[in-house]
Amino acid sequence: MTPTMLRQLWSIVENSQATTLVSLDDATLVQLLIKQLQTRIGLNCREADLMNEYIFSRLSLIRDLAEERLGAEPSPL
Repeated sequence: MTPTMLRQLWSIVENSQATTLVSLDDATLVQLLIKQLQTRIGLNCREADLMNEYIFSRLSLIRDLAEERLGAEPSPL
């Protein structure tokens, strides 16, 4: 797993809808992020497996960041 791959992943997380990140189940969220990474940079099977494990290990952080963004969004008037 390269630093570029990690930067791309966290860029995807930052640019994804926070409501999507908190509402999807674990497996679906991981699949969504892997699919977006695949589209952006292309992943071979080994890289996809590594990213899959990495994302699963960071799901709590991903959801915490998304929930923080949801709390920071201005409420509609």
